[in-house]
Amino acid sequence: MSTDIRLSPGDTIGILGGGQLGRMLSLAAASLGLKTHIFCPDLNSPAFEVANAFTVAPYEDVAALEVFASACSVVTYEFENVPGPTAALLADRLPVRPGVKALEVSQDRFHEKEFLRSAGVQIADYATVDSDQDLTAALQDFGGEGVLKTRRFGYDGKGQVMIRAAADAVGAFDKIGRAPAVLERLIPFDREVSVIVCRDVDGNCDAYDVAENHHEHHILKTSTVPANVSAATAAKAREMAISIASSLEYVGVMGVEMFLSGSGENEVLLVNEIAPRVHNSGHWTEDACLTSQFEQHMRAVAGWQMGSCTRHSDVVMENLIGADCERWPQILSEGNARLHLYGKEEARPGRKMGHVNRLSPKSE
Repeated sequence: MSTDIRLSPGDTIGILGGGQLGRMLSLAAASLGLKTHIFCPDLNSPAFEVANAFTVAPYEDVAALEVFASACSVVTYEFENVPGPTAALLADRLPVRPGVKALEVSQDRFHEKEFLRSAGVQIADYATVDSDQDLTAALQDFGGEGVLKTRRFGYDGKGQVMIRAAADAVGAFDKIGRAPAVLERLIPFDREVSVIVCRDVDGNCDAYDVAENHHEHHILKTSTVPANVSAATAAKAREMAISIASSLEYVGVMGVEMFLSGSGENEVLLVNEIAPRVHNSGHWTEDACLTSQFEQHMRAVAGWQMGSCTRHSDVVMENLIGADCERWPQILSEGNARLHLYGKEEARPGRKMGHVNRLSPKSE
């Protein structure tokens, strides 16, 4: 099976996952004349509404995966918790972009941190935790503070416990189900930023401008671009993201989240984690850049030349979470706002229902 497959308009890209990211990837593919086939176990997946075809089946359904593979030219994914055997089965039959290696690295926080260190980027100190004794020892090394995180399946604040005092450590391992974990040294950072990086099948890399992110209840609320960082820090953040993508021999778009402390010449960047897919903090690219992260990803997956990452406007992206989506009439009345709703049936608390990009002229 050749790994150098290049698609033509009319060919089909398979997407594992049918959420809002799969939906936006499908919309971007359609603008390029490409078709998409969504594979997802959820019958109410919002991506189904805009795809050319979809399969409703568990990710472990080998027979369904065989049929899916036969209908596609390449496969990508919209979430990083794709089961390893699923990705491996598909990779034996057609290109999976990004590859299985990116999944293996990102699905386990310990493996991710080991990889990031090997890629030469700075990260917070960490220790593996498999028992209460491990946690006690690690906390002693880190001054009694840290963030305890499950090695697998945590996101939006799930699967983690903040420990700032001895009382917080009591029962902390139980709170994450006594799952294999890592303890990260608590970093007194000032801001969170992220970089969306892209790499094509020929190894060419580029990155978008740095976004400054604000979270509420462990969920991203806004991304502001340009970020309030020095030019040197912005350049370093992009370089770090490109180094990570290159070290992974990645194909597609990736989100790289970072902590920033200090200001001016004293700014320090630490990589927090990577997401091997299009990323929530890159939604601003849809309306503020010549090429969105979604189009960029589909170009790379198709084996095509990358588009420009140039930003033509300043922008604040706001996630519409839960009942926020009910503000759609007011948002539509804003002259500088671009509304994106995901077509989800029920607006539950904490559920991402859409986003809005508010544009302004690019600052010099």
